[in-house]
Amino acid sequence: MSIDLQPIMISGKEVLPLIEGGKGVAVSTGLSSGAWAAAGGVGTFSAVNADRVDENGEVIRTVYHGRSRMERFEELVAQGIEGGIKQAQIAHEVSGGNGRLHMNVLWEMGGAERVLEGVMEGAKDMVHGITCGAGMPFKLATLAAKHNVHYYPIISSARAFRALWLRSYRKLPDLLGGVVYEDPWLAGGHNGLSNSESPDKPEDPYPRVAAIRKTMNEFGLNHVPIVMAGGVWCLREWSNWLNNPEIGPITFQFGTRPLLTQESPISDAWKQRLLTLNEGDINLNRFSPTGFYSSAVYNTFLHELYDRSDRETAFVDHPAGDHSELFTFGVRNKEVYLTRQDLKRANGYIAEGFSKALQTPDSTLVFVTPEKAKEIRQDQLDCMGCLSMCKFSNWAANDKGTTGHKADPRSFCIQKTLQQIGHGENPDNNLMFAGHAAYRFAQDPFYANGFIPTVKELVERICIGD
Repeated sequence: MSIDLQPIMISGKEVLPLIEGGKGVAVSTGLSSGAWAAAGGVGTFSAVNADRVDENGEVIRTVYHGRSRMERFEELVAQGIEGGIKQAQIAHEVSGGNGRLHMNVLWEMGGAERVLEGVMEGAKDMVHGITCGAGMPFKLATLAAKHNVHYYPIISSARAFRALWLRSYRKLPDLLGGVVYEDPWLAGGHNGLSNSESPDKPEDPYPRVAAIRKTMNEFGLNHVPIVMAGGVWCLREWSNWLNNPEIGPITFQFGTRPLLTQESPISDAWKQRLLTLNEGDINLNRFSPTGFYSSAVYNTFLHELYDRSDRETAFVDHPAGDHSELFTFGVRNKEVYLTRQDLKRANGYIAEGFSKALQTPDSTLVFVTPEKAKEIRQDQLDCMGCLSMCKFSNWAANDKGTTGHKADPRSFCIQKTLQQIGHGENPDNNLMFAGHAAYRFAQDPFYANGFIPTVKELVERICIGD
C-alpha cells in the first residue's frame, strides 16, 4: 500500500512532513540535523549542553574549573551557548539551504532562557524554529518572537496545550509553527505522564491527538500542524492519519531511528546494542532527577537503581508503634527507629556489603556499598546546576542557592551519565534513552546484516512508507 506523503509548510517553507526529534546532550548534533534538513525534512539539533568543537572538528569535552556551584553553573551556561551556536553553524552548512532547522531545548534545564537567547543571538538566520518541552514553557512564544522564529511546544495532552494557549501563546499566534504531541508511553527520553495516568496503562495516541486538534480548532488553529512524536516507525502504519480531517495537518517526528545512521554521533557500541534489542527491553522508569518518567533501555545502570530502591526502609525519629528498634547510621551515628522486620532486613543488607545507609527526603534509608555511597556523594558535590530543579541535588541557581529539598540518593546525576554515554563510554553502564519502538531495529529487514544507513537513505526509506 502506497502512502500519500505531501509536503507541508513548516517554519515558513514547504518541506517533507518528517522531523528529526531532538535528543539532548551530544546526540542530536549539527551533522545529523543538517543531513536531515538536506534530505528535505526538518532537522533538529539539541541545545541541551551542546558540544563545542575545535578548528579540527574535534569535540571539546566539558571540564569545569569553578570551585563553587555558581561558578560551575556560569561555565555550564557559557559553554552551552558556545556549543549551541557551533552546532547551529554546522547544521546550516551541512543542510545547504534545504529543509528547515530547529533547535531543541528543555525548559527545565539550568539557564534555559539564557541559552536560548545566547544561541539565537549568535546563530541569526540559521535557526528557523524552537521546540521546547520538559515543563510548561509559557515564555517560549515571547523568546521566539524576539528573534522572529517559529515555536513548537512539546505537550502530551489537550489540557496542557489549552493552558499554554490561554496564558501565553494566544498573544503571539502567528509564530506558532506546530504543536508537538509527545506520547507519554511511546516516546524516548523524558515523558509527560500526568498524575492521573499510569505508566503501566498506555493509551491509544489517536484519540489524544484528535482531542488536541479539537482544542486547537476552537482557537482557530485549524491550519497549524500537529507533530506526532513517539512510536513512529513505518508511515504505512499511520496512513489513516494522513488527509484525515479529525487529525488535520500532521507531520511525524522520528527520534529513535536517526540514532542508527552514519551521521549519528553515538558510539559503535551503542549502535550495535540498538540492533539487538528485544521487545520489552525498553521501559518507563521513575528514577530521573527531573521528576518525570523516562523511557530507556533496561541495562546494568537501571538494574542498579531498581536494586537500590528495593533496599529501601522507612524510619521514624522517635519510637512510635511498630517502629521500636534502634538503628544508627552515618558518620554522626544518627539514631532512628525501624520496625523489627525492617531492622532484620537492614542487617541483612549490611551483611551483604551494602553497609552505607543514605537518608532520602521521604524519611527512608537506602542501603548501598561504600563505593557507591562515595560516588553518589561526589556526584552531588560536583553539581553544576544543569536542571532548574533536581531531585538528586539540593542546589539551584536562585537567590537561596537551594531547591529547598534534601538531595535524593535514589536518583542519579543525569548530566554525568548522558555526557558519558554520548561520548563513547559503555552504554550498558549509563542511561541509554530509547523510544518504545527501538526493538524494531532487530526486526526491520532494512537493517539486516548490521546495515547502518545514511540519513538520506533513511529518509528515502521512510518516504516510501517503510
